[in-house]
Formats: sequence, structure tokens, C-alpha cells
Amino acid sequence: MALKVPLVLYSGLPGQLQSSDTLAVPSISAGVVVQQTNDEAGAIVIGAPVYNDVNDGVKKGKADASGTSSIIGLVAQASISGVLTATTGQWDAIMGTSGGLTKGVRYFLSAATAGLGTSTAPTTTGQYVVLLGIAISTTELHLAAPYTPIAL
Repeated sequence: MALKVPLVLYSGLPGQLQSSDTLAVPSISAGVVVQQTNDEAGAIVIGAPVYNDVNDGVKKGKADASGTSSIIGLVAQASISGVLTATTGQWDAIMGTSGGLTKGVRYFLSAATAGLGTSTAPTTTGQYVVLLGIAISTTELHLAAPYTPIAL
């Protein structure tokens, strides 16, 4: 495969990147928090996987249908960088764990309960396997691409 030189703008005009120039690439870990409206009847807690609903807001995701398994992100309380940090108690409430997350374990969208995750991928025909992220500590989940933190 041949090495390609990227096109850049010089004084508003396109041109090839010159050998003496550098290309500034935004960090993937810079993270973007998207502001959405909670369309659930009650609160959605930090870490809950959510999808866009028909009212352009979000609802808790569930892996038992295509519409509710199209997760756009996990609820956040602050700007973060590809890693969602919550207390062990908050993770216990979302993932059904005890003592928080387990480092190195993959967490998936629950097919049984909306807005929850599980360390076991769904295996029933008609359910969707949606990876939410991988635990990097008892309190931190590295979000699976393309998920974005969602501020309510």
C-alpha cells in the first residue's frame, strides 16, 4: 500500500501537506459530551446505555429489539475522555455487579432490563450483542466505539 500525503488548507486553498509542516490531529480520547433530553418517565442514572427515541431525546437501551439496541452512548455527569468513571455502587446498580466493575471484563447491553448492562453477552435468537465497553478498573469503563458520553 502506498503512503499518501494528506490534503490541507493553506490560506483557504487546498494543497498537499509539505514535508516541513506537521498535521495536528485531534485526540480520539478528547471525548465529546452530547446534550440530550431524558424522555423516560423517571431519572436515568450515570452509566446507563441510551438510544435516540422518536422524540429526539434518549431512553434506556435494551438488547431485545433493533430500535432499543442502537445505543448512542452512556449517561455521564461531566465531560470525560472515552472513559466513564462512576463509583462502585453506581456500577453495581447499572451492571448488576458487587464492588464495581472487574478489570478486563467486557460489558454488554442487557436483553433482560432496559438501561442496564451485563458481563454476559445475549445468546438468545433475536437479541442483539451490543458491547458497551471494557473495564479498566473497578470504577472506570473504557467506552466501546462509537459510544459518546451523554449529558442529560
